[in-house]
Amino acid sequence: MLKIAHHSIFCHPLPEGHRFPMLKYELIPQQLMYSGIVKEPNFFEPEIASDETILLTHSSEYWSKLKNLTLSYHEERRIGFPLSERLVERELRICQGTIDAALFAGEYGVAFNSAGGTHHAGSYWGEGFCLLNDQAVAANYLINKKIYSSILIIDLDVHQGNGTAEIFENNASVFTFSMHGDRNFPFRKEKSDLDIALPDGVEDEEYIQILIENLDRVIDFSRPEMVFYQAGVDVLKTDKLGKLSLSHQACKKRDYIVLNKCKSLGLPVQISMGGGYSAHIKDIVDAHCNTYIVANELYF
Repeated sequence: MLKIAHHSIFCHPLPEGHRFPMLKYELIPQQLMYSGIVKEPNFFEPEIASDETILLTHSSEYWSKLKNLTLSYHEERRIGFPLSERLVERELRICQGTIDAALFAGEYGVAFNSAGGTHHAGSYWGEGFCLLNDQAVAANYLINKKIYSSILIIDLDVHQGNGTAEIFENNASVFTFSMHGDRNFPFRKEKSDLDIALPDGVEDEEYIQILIENLDRVIDFSRPEMVFYQAGVDVLKTDKLGKLSLSHQACKKRDYIVLNKCKSLGLPVQISMGGGYSAHIKDIVDAHCNTYIVANELYF
């Protein structure tokens, strides 16, 4: 059964001006249900991740300031959201949703968090609308519980997973692979285990070829037992922030390549949705729903 973490408080903690980028988190489950791809039993609503779990990844100083709403003006501005108790709760549920989805992936082969992909949050900072790094939190949880000893994080959002790279910089148990736009946010990059920095305007065929070559390479080298996939759709040509030129068909093919590879090797894969900033919300939702469609066709 395809299992999907769904969160009922996604948009509500945010001021009106910040709601549009988050609207997709309400619309994606609705579209999946309307299309008949999933039904109500496919969804689960996660609880709140514990302090103990968060502190496996984030520094105690940063977590204390975040939890107590005492970030400085500059730290809050770096995140991009006005901080609130509800927003912190939202992030804690996202982190627990990714942990739960990772455990479901071990059972069913693949599982989703309908949000997440908060890869700009580092061990001691939040950035780019990311307060806590959900996939890093989940990876550290699995390692700490000795569920897996070797994990690969595949980040195909158009923006480098700088927070993820920093968190696992000296951790041999987690291999970080980020394929992103070179001249895009964050402008100060961290060092992943493998970074593929793409020039502006890369189109379908070139992108897919680069992905195939490097995906095989990182799997052969890292020999993972578990995969986390950050499936941002800001690689689309329609994206306002992306600077790449992928079609919807190529974005869907990207997902097929990653998931088919994982399935063929028997690697459980957890998927978080990442970014998407096209002018029309339909472009964002359709591209994200394609990831679910591919997973459902491959695994179920």
